[in-house]
Amino acid sequence: MKRILSIISLFAIFLMSCEGPQGLDGRDGQDGAIIASSAFEIEIDFNTANNYEYTEAYGFDVFPTDVTLVYLLWETVNGQDIWRLTPQTVQFNDGTLVYNYDFTQTDVRFFLEGTTDFSLLDNSYTQNQVFRVVVVPADNVGRIDYANLELETVMSLYDIKTFTKR
Repeated sequence: MKRILSIISLFAIFLMSCEGPQGLDGRDGQDGAIIASSAFEIEIDFNTANNYEYTEAYGFDVFPTDVTLVYLLWETVNGQDIWRLTPQTVQFNDGTLVYNYDFTQTDVRFFLEGTTDFSLLDNSYTQNQVFRVVVVPADNVGRIDYANLELETVMSLYDIKTFTKR
């Protein structure tokens, strides 16, 4: 009986002293990596010729589980750009205008929707609209509520310094 307890004790000590490979902190035993977001800025004119929509390919790899966020340059106050997460709604006497988007793994589509007559809108609502697009890596999806995050917060979280102009 003593011999069996000794063997079990040695086996237990052996198991406790074993360690897996060091430096592997990612999923499925893979090396962890620094997660970086890809981002770009684009200026769009919405009109009847493009059916008040525009599609832009990312130009970089986007994984199926990544999420795209789109911000609209809402106004500039004292030289400071004010960005709003889309969709954004503008109310008019005759209806609404919504700046919206959708995305796939290969592109992002910007579009206007709503109940107002887009062809009667002042150019300030349809021309030279500036958007910032941020693709959030899948590893971070679900960890943060992006619903009301300011652009500056997202830039800080993902170490985004600049946006490529398109």
